[in-house]
Amino acid sequence: MMFNMGWGMHWFWWPLVAALVVIPMWRICQRLGFPGVLSLLILVPLLNLGLLYFIAFSEPSESPR
Repeated sequence: MMFNMGWGMHWFWWPLVAALVVIPMWRICQRLGFPGVLSLLILVPLLNLGLLYFIAFSEPSESPR
């Protein structure tokens, strides 16, 4: 009985954690000159590691600042 009490809470925590990860990654992608939609790859296992390596070793584009 104790194990079934929190089962429905994953519908609350999953979007919260996803937003806490995607929003900063969206900003990082935009600042480096990549489309922000690319940050959604952070939610896919193994592709998230590829995204991090891609961002880590890419040259930033010219900023309009």
